[in-house]
Amino acid sequence: MSDATEGKTPETEVVPASATELNIVSVREGAFGVHGTGDTSGYGTVRRPVVMPGASRPPFGGWFDDVAAGISQGEGLSDAIEKTVVDRGEITFFIRREKILVVATHLRNDPKLRFEFFSGVSGVHYPDDKGRELHAVYHLLSMTHNRRIRLEVTCAEEDPHIPSVVSIYPTADWHERETWDMFGIQFDGHPALTRILMPDDWPGHPQRKDYPLGGINVEFKGGFNSAPDQRRSYN
Repeated sequence: MSDATEGKTPETEVVPASATELNIVSVREGAFGVHGTGDTSGYGTVRRPVVMPGASRPPFGGWFDDVAAGISQGEGLSDAIEKTVVDRGEITFFIRREKILVVATHLRNDPKLRFEFFSGVSGVHYPDDKGRELHAVYHLLSMTHNRRIRLEVTCAEEDPHIPSVVSIYPTADWHERETWDMFGIQFDGHPALTRILMPDDWPGHPQRKDYPLGGINVEFKGGFNSAPDQRRSYN
């Protein structure tokens, strides 16, 4: 190995750790979630669990262990990581939401970590994951060390609050607005948490699993399009 590459492990050489368990977050029934007479596919009795990888056991392999140790050794961060998941050659750290600001600051500033590039944050909705229905997923890149990680923070639908990281990564501004718009996660401390895709007076958050897929009146400039079930039938 040359001096230029010594000490750096490409992501493709990281060996994933084995998960201790699988996490079933939901069970889907029928085709496309349709129930009753609306399911004409013949697959009404099909049941399929939605399975997510569970927590992985250390050592995680390669530089994954260095990053995990670097987070835990930060001041006040010994209990910041709820669990670590290694799957498909990628690592995800589940961070307690009250620690996300301290973790993000540490990841950005620590010379051994230096995750200086914030790629974005997006939302996920798991209606059956009780008390953890809403997930915010952050993607970070260390250009210094050529490493990518994912952070994940959960909150309940009844308490959809997560601290904003805009003060640490200014590029999170529009990403947090979109996640609020689509999923309803409220990023506390955001300078202007307003809708970015939907009109300001739009009801609900369209990418939640419980958002209706049809039967919604749609307004647009110069006209009005009624819901499909309210239109004239030509049958």
